[in-house]
Amino acid sequence: MTVLLDSDESTSPVVEQPRTLGPASPTSDKVFHGVTLAIGITVLVIMGAIGVFLGLQSIPTFQRYGWGFFTESQWQPEKDILGISAVLLGTFTIALVALAIAFPLALSTAIFISEFAPTRIRSFLVSMVDLMAAVPSIIWGLWGFFLIQPKAIHIAHWLHTHLGFIPIFQVDTDPDAAIWAQSRYAASAFVAGIAVAMMVLPMAAAVMRQIFSQAPAGEREAALALGSTRWGMVRTVVLPFGRGGIIGGTMLSLGRALGETIAVVLIISPAFDIKFRPLEVGSESVSALIAGRFGEATSNQLKALLTAGFVLFVITLIINTLAAMIVSRSRSGALTD
Repeated sequence: MTVLLDSDESTSPVVEQPRTLGPASPTSDKVFHGVTLAIGITVLVIMGAIGVFLGLQSIPTFQRYGWGFFTESQWQPEKDILGISAVLLGTFTIALVALAIAFPLALSTAIFISEFAPTRIRSFLVSMVDLMAAVPSIIWGLWGFFLIQPKAIHIAHWLHTHLGFIPIFQVDTDPDAAIWAQSRYAASAFVAGIAVAMMVLPMAAAVMRQIFSQAPAGEREAALALGSTRWGMVRTVVLPFGRGGIIGGTMLSLGRALGETIAVVLIISPAFDIKFRPLEVGSESVSALIAGRFGEATSNQLKALLTAGFVLFVITLIINTLAAMIVSRSRSGALTD
């Protein structure tokens, strides 16, 4: 407390009161905060409206077919037989094949860009990876159909020949025949998974690279000062720190792979069989089913397609929410020095 006296020193002392500090912000900050808040609320409202709409449209289908809609494998609207068990299995088969290919590529790409790439080309590599995400789905589908499929057929045949004793590599044909049936290996979940893998790779790589770049500099320098190699520092500091980002990025990619449509429609041969044989011709995904049957659907079938879309919406929403929770609760989701 400061005591001040008047100039003539004849009056009583004047006590200086402390100035009250308030959370005043510039007008521009208030506008920015209001705009971003409004955009965020709008996105949530739109997502909620989509969920409510699909949920309401699904009620007649659940009332008509009950739990049989989830257990029936065939999709025959002319016989009033509709179910999505085979379609759900095909959806996850394609997504898992895509993740099996995209995960090691995304992880190695993120590590190389954040830890080993020269500084002068690092921004160029980041731009190239981000550019992959801007390629339209139909381009990836055409790339997979015309360029990848003729070569993937031989890879699938090799896997069937040497690993056919494992159920997931089995194909209903003789791999040792003098003239082996190439058509049995075409238009499969394996080929579609390769195209989808290239589509989800940029997302996973971007999330992992961003998390790796936030690893504490002090721990990096301490590991190098103790004699660790660059790879040893990455293995003992960067990867443990970014574990949450690795899991979260992979799950976000899974949610993206589950909903891919155009590339799958162009490559896959529709089949409603309950089988987990990615190398064999024939499969179907929920999104491909909706895209392929929507134009010619009757009123009853249209509601069933919307129900399938609602199921896919819920699945992807759960996966993305879990991914966000894992990233936020991990060490990589917190602030570091």
